[in-house]
Amino acid sequence: MRQRIPRFYFNIVSDAPVVVDLEGSELATLADARREAVQDARALMSQAVLAGKDISARRIHICDELGDVLLIVHFVETVRRSD
Repeated sequence: MRQRIPRFYFNIVSDAPVVVDLEGSELATLADARREAVQDARALMSQAVLAGKDISARRIHICDELGDVLLIVHFVETVRRSD
């Protein structure tokens, strides 16, 4: 019998309406989902910076199939500040 791979949903939360991930991604673990959320946040922030916008206050809510929030990834925590 095959083990079911969980599906995680990555909802982007800010002061604007929530961007809901309707498709989700099948990933083996919550740690894998966190890694994907960090990569997504970095990609979105780099696009925003090129457009002259700061979206570092946003966050990604990683949810399960029932919509329960399992983990919150803050965009600002996905980059290291350097001087």
